[in-house]
Amino acid sequence: MSSDNQQPVFDFLASREPDVTRIDTHAASVFLSGDQALKVKRAVRFTFLDFSTLEKRKKACEAEIEVNRPYAPAIYLGVVAITRESDGALAIDGKGAAVEYAVVMARFDETKTLDHLADDGAIDDALADRLGRAVAKAHAIAPAVRDVGFAATLGDIIGQNESELSGFPELFDAAAVAALTKASRAALGRLRPLLEARERDGCVRRCHGDLHLGNLVLIDGQPMLFDAIEFNDKFAVIDRFYDLAFLLMDLIERDLIAAAGILLNRYLAETDNDSDLDALALLPLMMSLRAAIRAKVTAARPNRDAMLGRQARAYFALAERLIAPPPPKLVAVGGLSGSGKSVLAGALVPHVPPLPGAVWLRSDVIRKRLFGKIETEPLPSEAYTPEVTEKVYAALAARAARVIAAGHSAIADAVFARADERASVEQAAPAAFHGLFLTAALETRLARVGGRQSLKAKGTGDASDADVTIARAQESYDLGRLTWEEVDASGTPDETLKRALAALQR
Repeated sequence: MSSDNQQPVFDFLASREPDVTRIDTHAASVFLSGDQALKVKRAVRFTFLDFSTLEKRKKACEAEIEVNRPYAPAIYLGVVAITRESDGALAIDGKGAAVEYAVVMARFDETKTLDHLADDGAIDDALADRLGRAVAKAHAIAPAVRDVGFAATLGDIIGQNESELSGFPELFDAAAVAALTKASRAALGRLRPLLEARERDGCVRRCHGDLHLGNLVLIDGQPMLFDAIEFNDKFAVIDRFYDLAFLLMDLIERDLIAAAGILLNRYLAETDNDSDLDALALLPLMMSLRAAIRAKVTAARPNRDAMLGRQARAYFALAERLIAPPPPKLVAVGGLSGSGKSVLAGALVPHVPPLPGAVWLRSDVIRKRLFGKIETEPLPSEAYTPEVTEKVYAALAARAARVIAAGHSAIADAVFARADERASVEQAAPAAFHGLFLTAALETRLARVGGRQSLKAKGTGDASDADVTIARAQESYDLGRLTWEEVDASGTPDETLKRALAALQR
């Protein structure tokens, strides 16, 4: 059997069990049976991959295991040879000569991929948070690669997008394609020093490369990455944020803005470095490029119908929207413990553009990180001295200023009981500042804080360490002159959100 005549192998794999399901893509054929899947590379050659010989397909199978096993060890099991036995029959891992190779994978529930869950409305806040953790963990173990010139790679992508989008004048207006290209090149010109600095700092890594919802699956309640690109380093050796941008764009395109905002905030909390706050400046360009790529790929689908045409145009419109974000805002949310400021701050995230929503900065989390603690670990009393609190508010203002300087919006969440604390965050971005101060009766605050403490006792607590004793003590605080908009927070979270949004409109 010649290396490019795979039909006998495909027939063998499709018929060896009574319940085999075959799935074909442009580059692979997957055979599902029982609790296992066998994935065979197709003998094809494109500009971006070459599986044209048996040896190349063997290496590609081995590379797929090497690349994907760190992300999904429970899925990627190994590589097996399909052999021609002495009697002429084909076998899996037999004694004869290898005529083909397959990646052996543990089969998972295909309805649990995140694109299916998104279609079913099943990506809730908790899953979005776990998704952010999973991506951050994957990027943490991805090896850094330097001296690849990733900024130049983005320039190539912009050029390819222009050329290929222009090939569908019936879908994409020529002037609009030219305008998107011009805006993308201008953004790349501004961002090149930042991109080059991040590459020097190890932020360009051997990433997943194709990180959309269809390449994540929920296993035992946890999102797991699979089907990372193994065949072309140009697609996978990228800045971490370009990997993240694909997933953010995918959520945004599905109008899952709240989930995208939670994903971004959890990712930033897990990486926990100021350079990633600076890198927020990259997101408009990177998300726009990802949307433009989806637009041209959708347009090029075989037998494209009217629905696919509309989808391609929608992706292109999203690319146009993402490349031109509105000016950033700095929203400070203050209030005594139990007033609901953190609940409000989290709810505000998707309502404060640019997409996918504001970066949520919490004094409680900053304080925990100063002491090397995770968010839910309680701190000793010495962590709440005036000197430490001063450092916390200074760090909060500095991070807020950094986010605004990157062109993104921030929500600063703290008590802000003192006039100087309020002044420090106002000065972080005076022209973009909006201050909200929540008010609620003591009885309401005590009930909320008490409920939060009950959750902490069950191991599902919040970052705040405030208890009813602290809440009572805060009644005696002299708040000084309040210049921020006061928001009645005595009702439900939805009522408080509506009042806050109205205040921001004013």
